[in-house]
Amino acid sequence: MSVPHLMTLADLTPAQISRILAHAHSLKKVSLPWLGPRTKSQSNLPMPSQSLLNKSIALIFSKRSTRTRVSAETAAVLLGGRAVFLGKEDIQLGVNESVRDSARVIGGMCDGIFARVGEHEEIEELAKYSPVPVLNALSSLWHPAQVLADILTLQEHPYFSEKGLKEDADAASHKTIPTFSLLRPLTIAYVGDSANVLHDMLVTYPRLGHQMRVASPEKYRAPKQVWDRVVELGCDKGIYWTADPHEAVHGADLVVTDTWISMGQEAEKEQRLKDFQGYQVTEQLCREGRAKPDWKFMHCLPRKPHEVDDEVFYGPRSLVFEEADNRKWTAMALFDLLFGKWDLLAKS
Repeated sequence: MSVPHLMTLADLTPAQISRILAHAHSLKKVSLPWLGPRTKSQSNLPMPSQSLLNKSIALIFSKRSTRTRVSAETAAVLLGGRAVFLGKEDIQLGVNESVRDSARVIGGMCDGIFARVGEHEEIEELAKYSPVPVLNALSSLWHPAQVLADILTLQEHPYFSEKGLKEDADAASHKTIPTFSLLRPLTIAYVGDSANVLHDMLVTYPRLGHQMRVASPEKYRAPKQVWDRVVELGCDKGIYWTADPHEAVHGADLVVTDTWISMGQEAEKEQRLKDFQGYQVTEQLCREGRAKPDWKFMHCLPRKPHEVDDEVFYGPRSLVFEEADNRKWTAMALFDLLFGKWDLLAKS
């Protein structure tokens, strides 16, 4: 049986994506009461899955990170395992040792690899030669972990629910966990650079029954390698492209943006700021573009003020911190299923 790897959500069926999301919510409900003091009445609470007990997950990070690193380390601990952080200054990856040799050595000592790299070819080579599963924590082309957290956040919010939600409250732990629900068909607007987060949105949301409206200057649109996957999956029929942000947000339930200047693109800053002039997400933009009255906002973070103003980012429309929190639970679900229980996911 071949080793399972996950490079992008395009590698999964809609049923498998739904299985991961449902599992993430379930793990969240089970785990939250364990995070803090417990009363005697809670002594019989079910424990989170311990599928990584006595297992180690290698975190290979060629790029610095906040949410990806913290979510991975805390998720591994809750599953009973250990995360071994390997920064670019810590190992020989691609410097004094080939990626092929590093993949074999690290895979020989660990039970899974969670890799945050630069060029996508690097993680493809890791996966090609690793004897254990490799999960893409971010590459130049794809960011599956982020988009899973985004969808989980939508499924836990009453505005996006098919039927409306109630909340489940654990009175003993005083932790409130939103109920998980199916999503109604949504119109999702993305305003900004066609980068890795958008790419995984493009191969995912249309397959789940949603429409996407994307505003990006012509020269920043998705590369052929990504668009080929979009077309292969039939997602292109659910995507509308424009260079006008006002046109993109028309009828939107959700407005999303991302950084305009990713790590490694600092030399392009001046040109990019010029090219994306008028793309800042504001109340005025969405009012003039006629987004839905109750539209919500997402950003994968870290955020710069030129991408979205403070009124939206810190206002009642913003889901950015719930979205960030859910990185932990989707990482936990991915680790549990990919590194611990792949057979359950494969059968979905």
